[in-house]
Amino acid sequence: MLEVLGVSGDEERVYRVLVAGHRSGPQEIAARLGMSVSDVEPLLTALLDKRLVSRTRADQFVPAPPDVALGPLLVDGQAELERARATVGQLAEQYRTNVRRRDSAQLVEVLTGAEAIRQQALSLQRDAREEMLWFCRQEPIALTAADNDEEFRALARGVRFKVIYEASLLDGPGAWVGLEEGMRMGEKARVLPSLPVRLAIADRSVALCPLGEEATGEPTAALVRGTSLLVALISLFESHWERATPIHIDEAADSDLSAEDRQLLSMLIGGVSDKAIAKQMSVSSRTVQRRVQDLMTRSGARGRMQLAWQACRLGWLDNATGSAPPQQGGKDPAAASATA
Repeated sequence: MLEVLGVSGDEERVYRVLVAGHRSGPQEIAARLGMSVSDVEPLLTALLDKRLVSRTRADQFVPAPPDVALGPLLVDGQAELERARATVGQLAEQYRTNVRRRDSAQLVEVLTGAEAIRQQALSLQRDAREEMLWFCRQEPIALTAADNDEEFRALARGVRFKVIYEASLLDGPGAWVGLEEGMRMGEKARVLPSLPVRLAIADRSVALCPLGEEATGEPTAALVRGTSLLVALISLFESHWERATPIHIDEAADSDLSAEDRQLLSMLIGGVSDKAIAKQMSVSSRTVQRRVQDLMTRSGARGRMQLAWQACRLGWLDNATGSAPPQQGGKDPAAASATA
């Protein structure tokens, strides 16, 4: 157990005997371990050198307190591990750079396993300097919004986040808590009924796109760098961003629509269910239906689809965000921090 701290297995056995008995001589230790005295003595010498034990005048050995003796070794080990981790990261990036120069096929790297995908999704956010683009689908395969603290750190240092959520993802318990926290820190969020793929793009220079599962059942993902495929993925995000409905949280009301009505309307047009809207707004489903009916009356709409169209025409959502409303012309107007 203590080998990572430079203490061998046999040294640890001797140390444990001393910790249990507090003070013992070489003969007693050897008897307890079923070893010869000649085998025990070099181990005691090694423990003395590591300051894990001390010797009395009666040639007995006393263990040093484990937290005092092993604490510095643990700190040193952690520091060495961090230095090794940084070195591995530098070597890995140098390797990838050199391989890409020799082989253009390495511009697309395949990752296997949920943990590898999770670490890469976190790394993209840590390394991002300007912008993150996300498609967030239901049932994330590697990184849930609750585990994604890197988004808040990136937002805090000024990285822009544009995130499109699947409507069903926002139906889950607690989904709106992380979403609202991210939006208050600057995340721009929109919603669509469905998304074609999971996707994360950092600084428009590298994309992470899950591919599916191998025969073993392990999830896989593609890490895509400067290729025409990356350009296509960015274009895919932008086209869906234009179609998606902006999500609003409790902002200051204007003369046309209250903040709560804008919030309700943005969720409704995004395809969020009445039940989820009621839970998010802490009201009953009946209240949601009554308020939707009131919005229909105010806009002159005869149904929910027409309400979406009228809301865009009246600029109810546009007034709240300064962004263009969902486009018409054949595109369906009803058409938590980020997940991977």
